[in-house]
Formats: sequence, C-alpha cells, structure tokens
Amino acid sequence: MDVKEAIERRRAYRSLEPIKITGELVRDLAGQARLAPSCYNKQPWRFVFAYDSQVLKKLFAAMSKGNEWTQQASMIIAVFSQKDLDCVVNDREYYLFDTGMAVGFLILRATELGLVTHPIAGFDDKKVREILGIPKYMKLITLLIAGKKSNRVSPILGEKMKEAEKQRPPRLPVEDFAFIDSYREPGR
Repeated sequence: MDVKEAIERRRAYRSLEPIKITGELVRDLAGQARLAPSCYNKQPWRFVFAYDSQVLKKLFAAMSKGNEWTQQASMIIAVFSQKDLDCVVNDREYYLFDTGMAVGFLILRATELGLVTHPIAGFDDKKVREILGIPKYMKLITLLIAGKKSNRVSPILGEKMKEAEKQRPPRLPVEDFAFIDSYREPGR
C-alpha cells in the first residue's frame, strides 16, 4: 500500500473487532511516529499504548456518554505533550502541530496494517491521567481508539454514527480551504 492509498483508506470507524496487540506492533507504530518531522527535531510527542485488559477496563469507565463503542477497542493510545518540549518562535508554539504530525504518521501506518485508529475527545481527562500516570503538566491531546474494523455495524451506535460507518462523511470542497497566492473567504 502506498501513502496515497493509506490516506484514502483511513477512516475513523466505530464498529470494531478485537485483535491481538503485541509489543512488536506497538514498537512498529511508535517507530513510524518517531520519524515525523518536528521543529529542530525536538520530537515533543509522548504516547502511552494501553492494551492490558485491566487497564482498558479502567479507561472504558473514563469515556463520555456516546463513546460506549470504545469498549470494543483492543488498544487505546494516549497522546500528550507539553509546550516546553518543543520550539516556541515568537508566539508560535509548535508542540501541538509537531505532535499532530507524529499522530498522522502513526495513523497511516496503522491503516497500512489494517487497523482503525480513531481519535476522540470525549473522555474524562482527570481519570485518564490517573489511570495512565500522565503528569498534570502535560497536555493530554487525544486518545486513539485502536482495533480492527468490523464488517458488522455496531448496534450500540446512534443512527448518525451508523450512517457514518457505511460511507465516508462529506469533506469540504478543496476550494474552501486551499487558496492560490492569497486567502479569500470561502464562497466568495
């Protein structure tokens, strides 16, 4: 699979089946994330790969209403960083951008391996930090819910989520976010 194909196949599915997670898989995903570019190669990203069944059970209890589907995850990856780990140039803080690029690399590698890695924001930050030992001075950016796409749409999903499983949600037209030579308001 080439990069273009991985980008086109990548989807944030919620209907998951269990898969076996190994240390080798974790090293592979982390190894690809580590190759992402960052300001002065500072590599500000931090990950906790949680796949022990008891740890996952605790994490499932930290999910927001509507994220019950995460209980089918085989692994949850916490993504975090802090401003002091990366460049600050004038008022531009690079740590979130650079960490996002590393997450993108990880997601594309997971896609290439036939996995789903679905980023979510709906969780109790304090509980997740306590469960995974993430210090308060770090910014917990997202959780990646990982597993294998199920061919069956999960009955636990709401109607809107069930529809999103069947076809990719609409994307903005390129003209609404990519401009030549100068910015213009979309639709003008």
